[in-house]
Amino acid sequence: MVYLYLFFIALGSATLLPGGSEALLLYLNSEKNSTLLLLFVATLGNTLGSFINYMLGRYASAWAEKKNYIKSLHVKKSKEYFDRFGGFALLFAWVPLIGDPITFVAGMLRYNLLVFTVLVTLSKFSRYAFLLYIFNTYSP
Repeated sequence: MVYLYLFFIALGSATLLPGGSEALLLYLNSEKNSTLLLLFVATLGNTLGSFINYMLGRYASAWAEKKNYIKSLHVKKSKEYFDRFGGFALLFAWVPLIGDPITFVAGMLRYNLLVFTVLVTLSKFSRYAFLLYIFNTYSP
């Protein structure tokens, strides 16, 4: 049951909704749950949350821009940033505050879904693996 809870917290925290999953991940790890399974579940949930952002960007951005939920200036600046850094910007999908909009913009620009998935999964996995490594190495 704890893995399912982690999955949904990780999924929600990767969408445009506020939240984080790192504290729960580290707490569940400290409770002697399987580190590898925690890593897998958190990565899967967080990657699927980014996929939701991608789909929202792909299919809802034009509507949101027309209704003024998204300002054209922000869309333009986001596109310029993504054009400047390309797909490598997706390696920062894990970063708070900027990661979720990056995945949204990738959807708006209809970035290659396979490349998107690989880069975002690598990003999310690396962040969680690093946290777990540090926690397991330096906690008493």
